[in-house]
This record gives sequence, C-alpha cells and structure tokens, in this order.
Amino acid sequence: MGPWSHHDPIDQARRLVRDRFPGALAVVLAGSTVSGRAGANSDLDLAVLIAGGGETYRETLRFEGRVVELFVHTRAGLRDLFAVDVATRRAVLQNMYATGLVLVDVDGEAGRARALAEEDLRQGPPALGPETLETKRHGLTDALDDLLDAIAPVELLVTAGVVVNTAADLLFDHHRAWTGSGKWLPRRLLEADPERGAALLDAYARLGTSQDTAPLVEAASAILDLAGGPLREGYHRAWQGVIEAVAVGVGVGG
Repeated sequence: MGPWSHHDPIDQARRLVRDRFPGALAVVLAGSTVSGRAGANSDLDLAVLIAGGGETYRETLRFEGRVVELFVHTRAGLRDLFAVDVATRRAVLQNMYATGLVLVDVDGEAGRARALAEEDLRQGPPALGPETLETKRHGLTDALDDLLDAIAPVELLVTAGVVVNTAADLLFDHHRAWTGSGKWLPRRLLEADPERGAALLDAYARLGTSQDTAPLVEAASAILDLAGGPLREGYHRAWQGVIEAVAVGVGVGG
C-alpha cells in the first residue's frame, strides 16, 4: 500500500464497504469520484443493495475524514426508489447505477440493478401534465415581469434565480430530459439543450456583474415560447391548483 493510498477515495470506499456492509449484494460508487471531477473535499456517493428484510434508507456520515452519502436499499426498496426518481423526473439513483463504479456484485445483482436503471433512463421522464405546464408557464411569465421591475440588486438576483429554474424545467420537459438540482442543474441543462441551455446560463452568469436583464429575458422567453408562450390573462386555478403550484416550486404571487 503506497503512502497516499489511505486517502484515495476509491480505496476509502472499499474499506467502508468492508467495515459496514460485509454482506452487501451490490455496491456502486458514483458521483464526482468516478466522473473525474472530484476535489480534495468531494464526498463519496454509494448505492448499497442489501438482502431483503433490511431497511431502505439514506444516511450521511464521515469515514476517514471524508463525507459519505449512503443510499442503502433492498431489492424492493430499489424499485420503489427508482419509481420515486422517475416521478420527480430526476433519476438520481438510476444515474448512480448506470454510470457508477461497481465495487461489489454478488451473483450479478449489480448488473441487474444497472439494467433496470438503464431502462428507466432510456424511457426518459414523464411529461408534465397540462395543468402543471400551465402553472409553470404562468410562473415564468410572472417572474419575467418581476425581473423587469426589480430595482434592488438582491431582488434582481433572486428573481433571476426563479426565472432560470422555471425556464430550465420547461426546457427539460420540452426535450423529455431528466432534471437536476444544484450543480447538476447546469450540467443536465447543457446535456438537454447545449444551445438554449448555454444561452440561459450565460445570461444568468453575466447578470451578476452587469445587471443587464435583457439577455436573460431573451433566453428565458425563447424557452417559454417552446412551452406555448407567456400566460397571463386567462390563467385560472382552483385552490387545489394553488397547492399544486407550490408543490412544483413556482411562485403564486407575492
């Protein structure tokens, strides 16, 4: 064992699995460690398949000084988690199994899980329902109006964030592409639509220094047009629709 092997993230992942999950049926290491984007403080993302009768859970811990995110599940739990990831249009666990590094594979369990994951990824996420799509169109229209009226720099930046996130969700839906959050949103956005995604992200990045809203309005409006265009007059939702709007993360008025 070399002098730096104790700090190698893959070696650390193997040691953690030996210590905590000696009976695991399958273990996959995913995330930045495998993609080559890992930094000194990058965490370890581990999907762990255990025998039936165990608990399906997520846990964050620290192992040998490194943060670890555990996604532990049974076979039935894996199918349930896959179904949730499809419903939320994110496919987090599917991507872990489809692209991760297999550390443990008992009797082909990891291969079977990967096959299920790849099938979900091939099919893509479900389309937004008509009412949800209208709610997002209305939310983006409203946010663009607010962006043009924003005066204080902090209002400008916060409103721009709403514009970017809502426009991104509409663009994901247009392409039936998987969504993402945090650092994964720009990555998924550029995968789904390199041209429109880049225009949206570049305009948002420039806004922080120039406070020029025109490029962001143009980029988001182009995406809004793909979804049916602005929606102001004629938008109507019963109370249940308001609850839906909150659930999908768009504004319903200030």
